[in-house]
Amino acid sequence: MAAAALSKYFGDQLAVTLIESEAIGTIGVGEATIPQIRLFNSGLGIDEREFLRETSATIKLGIKFIGWHREGHSYFHSFGDVGRKIGTLPFYQYWLRYHQEGGELDLEAFSPGTLAAKHGLYGPGKTGARMPASAYHFDASKYAGFLRRYAEERGTQRIEGIVEGWDQHPESGHITRLHLDRERAVETDLILDCTGMRALLIGQALGVAFEDWSHWLPCDRAWAVPSEGNGRLDPFTRSTAREAGWQWQIPLQHRTGNGHVFSQSHISEERAADQLMANLPGAALADPRLIKFQTGRRAKFWDKNVVAIGLSSGFLEPLESTSIHLIQSGIARIVSLFPDRSFAASQQEEYNAQMAFEFRAIRDFLILHYNSTQRDTSEFWNYCRTMPLPDSLSQKLNLFDATGQIIRFNTELFDIASWLQVLWGQGRRPKHFHPMVRAVPTKDLGRYISLNAQETQAQIDALGPHEAYIRRMCAPGKASVKPG
Repeated sequence: MAAAALSKYFGDQLAVTLIESEAIGTIGVGEATIPQIRLFNSGLGIDEREFLRETSATIKLGIKFIGWHREGHSYFHSFGDVGRKIGTLPFYQYWLRYHQEGGELDLEAFSPGTLAAKHGLYGPGKTGARMPASAYHFDASKYAGFLRRYAEERGTQRIEGIVEGWDQHPESGHITRLHLDRERAVETDLILDCTGMRALLIGQALGVAFEDWSHWLPCDRAWAVPSEGNGRLDPFTRSTAREAGWQWQIPLQHRTGNGHVFSQSHISEERAADQLMANLPGAALADPRLIKFQTGRRAKFWDKNVVAIGLSSGFLEPLESTSIHLIQSGIARIVSLFPDRSFAASQQEEYNAQMAFEFRAIRDFLILHYNSTQRDTSEFWNYCRTMPLPDSLSQKLNLFDATGQIIRFNTELFDIASWLQVLWGQGRRPKHFHPMVRAVPTKDLGRYISLNAQETQAQIDALGPHEAYIRRMCAPGKASVKPG
């Protein structure tokens, strides 16, 4: 992703060298995304038909959370707005009054993404259909190969090799040369460290510390395994709460991605693997693979002339599909704050501040899922339900519980609609709604709520089946990366 973006946006101004080795495996399970990935692909001029075909992709409208609030209960966190705003207040404030006064329409009735996901819809079924906000499920390894080809076509030089060592400037500490395989060396100005959890340069070479968040996000293992599907292409991810963690299920065109994220302190690796293999939608296509991780982030994301991108910068478990977004976010920020050879300290400080805020905001949203629960059937969930929270999250929860208000602070990633769906889905109920809502006559409130439900349903009625959309988009035909 980094090589593709730099080669696209800077053209001949930069000499981009991609150093990677087929001998080093990748995590490769980040198959679910959020809508921002559309911006990344669009910025590169990637044709959606070719993308869907080359990466075995399907559409993602959101996540179905199963058993997170309590056993037998489920809810959707879909992309896009919930209801149509009127005046200065968001729709949901009026719906809170409607609900408290006995209204029967559930919050999901006003979410196009949720209704479309439940009925397996995406793509135009009628003329003038409006698509719900969406992202993708895709094969991450195929996407990486697709972008490698894209970058090389635009001048990126790829070198097959393993970094064995490095030279640093005696005064600045910048890494000036990377040694490969004990024989070759590459001169460097700016380095994007994409070495995953090894953090070879940002961590080992420069010694940037890691900030551990496992006391808030205690899962530290994941089993991953591909399987046959369940006979349909659902346009959503499944996340099912388990004894000491949760299981994902991601439908691709050619297979289903499955995994079990868990806390090794609360369940054995063997038992976690058994739970995963017993709950696959079809026959396993490989042996399960164990991934070990630690949640948290680097104390600095950019130090000297090294910028950590992706897992080298930190790890937040894939509960809300943010791992690929954090790669994209880091790339966007380094493009925006791209240095010259003087490496102004102010650029690094700004980059580090922005990335620290983004990690922190996403962290809080993930903790919400674990902490706001009625699950009490295991030591793991009892810990999560009662653990001390970060002050930033406590403030957000206290505000909602007391007033029904949700404030999106400083362009944090997840917007009001996302917080609302998870807060409500996890069982939190505010005591009040905004006082301004009381000024609306009951008759007008009912008309407004009804109109929103009708508009949402009309949008859904104009959609066609998701599977038909994928077949149509991936049918043989001319499609290519746009020039430039």
